[in-house]
Amino acid sequence: MPILKSLGLADSKMSRAGTLPLRSSRNPFEEASGLEEEEAGELEALPNGTSCRRRATLEKLAGLAPFRLGRTPGRRAGSPGDGQPRSFLGRVLTPGIRRSSADFGLLARLQGTRAQGDEEAAGEAARRLAFLRLGRGPKPRRASLAERVVPAGEAAPEPPPKVPEPPKIKEPLSVLEILSLIQQRELARADEHILELEAEELASSGGGAPGPPKAEGAGGGRRARDVALLYEALQRELWALVRETLAGPGPGAGAGPGAVAQLGQVLVQEEAADGRRGPEAARKLRARWAEAVARAARERLEAAAPGAPGGLAGQLEALRGRLLEDMGVVRGRLAPSYPAGLGAFGVYLRGYHGALAEWIGAAARRRLPLADRYALLHWHNQVYPREVLGLVDMVALENGELEPLLSPGTVRGLEDECVTDVKAQTRAALLRVLQEDAGHWAGAEDRSSNLAQDVCELLEEHTERAPRISQEFGERMAHCCLGGLAEFLQSFQQRVERFHENPGVRELLPDTYISRTISLVNCGPPLRALAERLARVGPPESEPAREAAASALDRVTRLCHRILTDLLFQELQPHFSKLMRRKWLSSSEALDGIVGTLGAKALALRRMQDEPYQELVAELHRRALVEYVRPLFRGRLRCGSARTRSRVAGRLREDAAQLQRLFRRLESQASWLDAVVPRLAEVLHLEDTPSIQMEVGMLVRDYPDIRRKHVAALLDIRGLHHTVARHEILAVARDLELSEGGTLSPPRDRAFFADIPVPRPPFCLSLPLFLGRLSLSRLACLPWPRPPSPSPSRPRAQH
Repeated sequence: MPILKSLGLADSKMSRAGTLPLRSSRNPFEEASGLEEEEAGELEALPNGTSCRRRATLEKLAGLAPFRLGRTPGRRAGSPGDGQPRSFLGRVLTPGIRRSSADFGLLARLQGTRAQGDEEAAGEAARRLAFLRLGRGPKPRRASLAERVVPAGEAAPEPPPKVPEPPKIKEPLSVLEILSLIQQRELARADEHILELEAEELASSGGGAPGPPKAEGAGGGRRARDVALLYEALQRELWALVRETLAGPGPGAGAGPGAVAQLGQVLVQEEAADGRRGPEAARKLRARWAEAVARAARERLEAAAPGAPGGLAGQLEALRGRLLEDMGVVRGRLAPSYPAGLGAFGVYLRGYHGALAEWIGAAARRRLPLADRYALLHWHNQVYPREVLGLVDMVALENGELEPLLSPGTVRGLEDECVTDVKAQTRAALLRVLQEDAGHWAGAEDRSSNLAQDVCELLEEHTERAPRISQEFGERMAHCCLGGLAEFLQSFQQRVERFHENPGVRELLPDTYISRTISLVNCGPPLRALAERLARVGPPESEPAREAAASALDRVTRLCHRILTDLLFQELQPHFSKLMRRKWLSSSEALDGIVGTLGAKALALRRMQDEPYQELVAELHRRALVEYVRPLFRGRLRCGSARTRSRVAGRLREDAAQLQRLFRRLESQASWLDAVVPRLAEVLHLEDTPSIQMEVGMLVRDYPDIRRKHVAALLDIRGLHHTVARHEILAVARDLELSEGGTLSPPRDRAFFADIPVPRPPFCLSLPLFLGRLSLSRLACLPWPRPPSPSPSRPRAQH
C-alpha cells in the first residue's frame, strides 16, 4: 500500500486481494509509446488465482512491465533486455544517455495522467503525519556514535579523512530541456547544448559536415531533425529579442541588457562554429542577425509614418523622430551590451538606413504633388545628412560611408519633374495675375496695384526652396523662373503699351491717369531686382533671359516717364514760350510759373519708388533746361552791345541758380546739368577771344553732343561777326570734336544739345557788294546754303 500510494495508485475501493480494477482497457504508456502487448493471448494467473485480464499488477500499473531492465526467469523472448534498444524508462533512468524529443513527449503525457492521483495521495499522507507528531510530542535528541563509544572526559578521536567523491558525469540535456532553455531566454547556454547535439550528430553520421537531416538510420535522422528544429526555435527567439529591444526595455527580463549580451554571445559562438563547419554548411547567423535588424527597423519606421499628420512632410518628420529615438536606444543601451567585435552600432545604423531607403524609394516612385517632391528632396539632401547622420558616429561603420538613400538618377528625375511643374504652374499663374490686375487699369477707381508683389511671391516660393535642396537644383530652378519672368514681362509691356494707346484712357481724370501710370512704373524695381537675383544664381545661359526682362522693363519705364513728362510740360509750355524775350529780361514771371508748376507736380511724383523717381526727376531736370535754352538758340535775342550781353548773361545766371535750387529740392542727381546755363552765359558775356575759346572748350568737353552749329549760333547771338575771331573759336570746337570722337552719340541720359535744333539763317548776301571786300579765308566762315534736293555730292567749305 505505501508503495502504491507513493506511485499514486492507492484507492479507497481496493480489494482485499491487493489488486485494483484497471482504469482503462490499455496502459497509458503502451498507448503513448506505440508498443503492443503480445501477451494478451498468453496471460498468466496471479498468485491469488485472479486472471490478469481483470486485475493489474504493480508493475503494469506503474508502467514498468513493458520496460524491464534485465532478463528474468519466465520472461518471454524478444523483450527489450535481449539485445534490443533500451525502452523509454531505461533511457530516462540511465545516466549519460541523451533523451530525445519523442521520449519526453511520452513523459509529459504520463505526468499528465498521474498528476491528479499524486496530489490526492500526497495530501492524505501529510495530514496523517501531522496528527501523529502532535500526539507523541517532540522528537528526543539521540546521542551520536562518538558519544556512545568514547567515555566521558576523553577526547574524541579524529574523524577519518573524507574520500573524494568521483566527479559526477554531466548528464546531457534532452531536446525538450534545450527547448525550455530557449523559451526561458537562456540563449547562450541553449546554443552550447545545440552545438554539442550537432557534434554528436556529426559523429554518428561518420564525420561529415552537418547539414539537412538525412534519411539513413532512424537515430541519426531524428537527431538531425532535432538540431534543425532547435536552430529554428533559437533564431525565432533571437530575432524576437531584436524586435523587443528596439521597442523599449519592456517589463520582462528578456528585453534587458543581459538578454542582448546572450544574443551577442550566441552570434560569437555561431561564428566560431561556422569556421569549423566550412563555407557550405555555415549557418551565417551574423548575416541573418543583420537581416533581422533591418526587418525590425522597417517595422518600426512603417509604424511611425502612417499616423503622422501633414502629408509627406509630416511623415518624414515622424521618421526623423523615430530614427533619433531608436539610434539613441542603440547607442546608450544595446550597442554596449554586444561584444565589441560585432560592430553592433554599425549594423543597426545600416539596417535603419536600408529600411529608410526602401521607404523613401517607394515614396519617390509614387506620383507626388509639387510640395511633397520639394519636401522629399529637401529631407533627402539636407535634413537626413545634417540632423540624423550628423548626430551619429559614422566612424562606427566598418565598410566606410553609407550609400545614398536615393540614386542620383532618381534624384535627377524628381528635380526634372519639379522644374517642369514649376514652369507650367508659374506661367499660368502669372498670366492669370496679369489679367486680373490689367482689368482694373482703365477703371475710374484709384486703387494700388499688387502685381509686382504677387509675381515675386509666386516665383520666390520656388527660387528660395530649390537652393536649400542643392546648389545645382537652385541654379536650374532660377533659370526656369527667369525664363518665365521674361515671358511675363514681355506680356506686361504689351499690356502697358495698349493701355496708353487706348483713346478712352485719356478721358480719365488726370490725377487718376497719373496715379495709374505711377503704379505701373512702380512694378519695375522689384521685378528688375528679382530678374537680377535670378540671373546671379542661375547658370551662364540665363543672361539672354535677363536681358530680355530688363529690356521689357526699360521700355515700360521710358514709356511711362515720357507720358508723365509730356503731361507736365504741356502745362509748362505757356511759361516756356515767354522766355528769351524783352519782357523776360525785366520780369521773372515766366520762370516763377515754371518753378511753381514743377514743385506742385513733384508732390504726386513722390509716390514713385526711388529708382524710377530719380530717373524721372533727372529727365525732368534735363527736359526743363532743354526747354529753357531752346528759345535762346532760336535767335529770339540779339545782343549787339556789351550792355545787352551783360544783362542777358546775368539773367541766365539768376534763372540757372533758381532752377538748380528747385531740382536740388526735388532730389535730382543730374548735377552735370548745373553748369550748362552758366557756361552759355559766360560765352555771351566774355569779350576777349582767348577767354571765349576757353569757355567753348570747356563746354565741348562737358557736353560732347554740342556741335559747331550751336557754337556758331551763340556767336551770332552775341553779335560776333569778325571773321578772324569767329574762325578761331569755331576751330577750337572742331578740334575738340575730332579729338573726343564727336561722331559718336552720347548716352541718352547724357544728351543735351542733341535735342536742341539750330535753325539755319537765311543766306541773303549781295555778292557784287561784298565779294570784293572779303578775302577767301573770310568767305570760308560764311554759312553756305543747303541744296534744294539731296544729291550725292555736297560742296565742302574751304578754310
